[in-house]
Amino acid sequence: MIEKKALRQKIRELKKQLNATERMRQSDHIQLQLEQRIEFIKARKILLYWAISDEVPTQGIINSWYQEKEIYLPVIHNKDLKIVKYEGEQSMVPDEKYGIPEPTGEEVNDETLIDLVIVPGVAFDKQNNRMGRGAGYYDRILNRLVHASKIGLAFDIQMVEQVPVEAHDIKMDMVIYPI
Repeated sequence: MIEKKALRQKIRELKKQLNATERMRQSDHIQLQLEQRIEFIKARKILLYWAISDEVPTQGIINSWYQEKEIYLPVIHNKDLKIVKYEGEQSMVPDEKYGIPEPTGEEVNDETLIDLVIVPGVAFDKQNNRMGRGAGYYDRILNRLVHASKIGLAFDIQMVEQVPVEAHDIKMDMVIYPI
């Protein structure tokens, strides 16, 4: 089995080869598939992520739905993530560590109210295992959100035969990717 560091490098190189047209085609397909899932339709409170340049874009989903559903985004706080309500792009500010836009809205008090978590990753496999960037932010928050459905979003190149897993890694309930 390929080790995590080598797999991260391989996926990084493959992402560089994904042209803008193909990235958009896959992104549109993923968004449509997500919005048709019963887990998404039923969810009232959704934790999403504000995508960075090499991730499946979520800004369209967030901006399409935040007035109908309660959309939350993660905010880096020390070595953990807080869950903060999204209230429109005007409420976003770059975080101090990575420069990723984060909401300045109210922090969720009761994490058990989150119905659905949409998760980024570096690589996924068909057994719904996920490999992140290595900092463990999502593993820690997913460990607290055991009651919520967990859906990973991936470009086709992010799907691998087998993701190396460790005891602390949290499995997704499903991964949406173009077939």
